[in-house]
Amino acid sequence: MSNEAEAPSIHRRGLMLVLSSPSGAGKTTLSRQLLDNDKQIQLSVSCTTRARRASEKDGVDYHFIDTASFREMIDRGEFLEHARVFDHHYGTPRPPVVAALESGRDVLFDIDWQGTQQLKEQGRDDLVTVFILPPSTRDLERRLITRAQDSPDIVAKRMAKAADEMSHWAEYDYAIINRDIATSLTELKSILTAERLKRERQLGLSAFVKALREGR
Repeated sequence: MSNEAEAPSIHRRGLMLVLSSPSGAGKTTLSRQLLDNDKQIQLSVSCTTRARRASEKDGVDYHFIDTASFREMIDRGEFLEHARVFDHHYGTPRPPVVAALESGRDVLFDIDWQGTQQLKEQGRDDLVTVFILPPSTRDLERRLITRAQDSPDIVAKRMAKAADEMSHWAEYDYAIINRDIATSLTELKSILTAERLKRERQLGLSAFVKALREGR
């Protein structure tokens, strides 16, 4: 006769899921859809010194701060990672991420390869990294133009930088070629499910199996 009350509990430490890609490859769309579909994961809201776009909300899309404040946060060691991209600074505040992981919640990061390298130094055991690739260079340029968020000059800069960004794909655990958002989202969710089930992330699993073997 089973006694569920005596069975050791299994809980899970959260993981950090990183999505990186050249601009326009679809990582922001994938991030938003994953957040809408999975309530166990939350977005890491970065700080940035760039100007807020009309569609963005402070504290939701980014924490918009000035350069002096950003540098003070660097000096105080308040970022898990930070980088300079297109003349602006971006950084991940440490406290909310640590709190989420310890409570068993996963944290989603929309950052570049520089930030990913820094996160590897901070917490490799908690990290799962995915690189999103476009189906072609022509398709990448078309997406940048049609989303109409940047000037032609910025689009040209992003395209010039894309080759360098994509050269870092092999540093990631997984790679997804984003030909179709629905398919890519399914693949991303499969990665997340598999990573959550890894033995080392299921705290208390050894005690649980021991209890099973003892007939509890």
